[in-house]
Amino acid sequence: MLGYDDEMSQDHDWGPRVLLFLHDDNHERHGDAMQDMLRELQRRLPAGSADGSADVAVHTVRGYLRDQLAVDIGSELDAGDWLTLPEQSLLMLTSGAVFHDDVGLQAVRRRFAYYPRDVWLYLMVAGWWRVHPEANLVGRAGSMGDELGSALIGSRLVHDLMQLCFLLERRYAPYAKWFGTAFAGLDCGPGLSPVLGRAVRAPTWQEREEALTEAYVAVAALHNASGITEPVVVEEVRLWDRPFAVPWGDVPGALTDAITDPAVRAIAERWPVGGPDRARDLLWGARRRGLLRPLFD
Repeated sequence: MLGYDDEMSQDHDWGPRVLLFLHDDNHERHGDAMQDMLRELQRRLPAGSADGSADVAVHTVRGYLRDQLAVDIGSELDAGDWLTLPEQSLLMLTSGAVFHDDVGLQAVRRRFAYYPRDVWLYLMVAGWWRVHPEANLVGRAGSMGDELGSALIGSRLVHDLMQLCFLLERRYAPYAKWFGTAFAGLDCGPGLSPVLGRAVRAPTWQEREEALTEAYVAVAALHNASGITEPVVVEEVRLWDRPFAVPWGDVPGALTDAITDPAVRAIAERWPVGGPDRARDLLWGARRRGLLRPLFD
């Protein structure tokens, strides 16, 4: 569906997949019989036929949405609901070709095409606040001779900067296996990948810090070029006068000021740092959304 699979992917769950959607009443009357008929047709195909490996499933739009996101098609979603939706599931729901639609599937896909504006702004606020406070720790750990610890912090910062790039381009990010592959396909991917790679592979904390500073400045420039807020000035600061270079621009402050939805602003005031996506990654199944929802009430 995402187009990332290769020969190695054939060792499990491999093959074309077709989802057939029926109206609710038609599915109730004919869904099981149609599914049985399709399985029987597949069984009769010649051995080794490519069509024989196709996974064909019969759904309703309502049932499929409930399975993928634990959302009822008729429900209104507030900010807290959006922040509990698994990003990988949102990506899967809105990807792939639709060959025919008279059941409202495209309308649902448009509805979930991307986060509402203020939820999107908040996710970027949380992302920027993850980067800045930890930037000085790359040097702090390294100065104690802990290059491994410094590298771990640096790798986490690289991931967070990459996540910000997905947000800036309004693209859902896939889960870890395809995260870097999808990043390379972003508009900014080819330009940023070399410096991010240097940050990950740097043998010393000084080189790591230099590469991360360059990457931070580049992502901040992407923010300024986007026009989401007024341009933000980025400068080098020294936290507590420590000898570690930390770039800083008040991008999260500018983004917070741009949030107009009172519910989202209230969440931003309670959860200005960290970001719900970390909790979402731990409780990634749609059925576990109920465990996350109280965080935003």
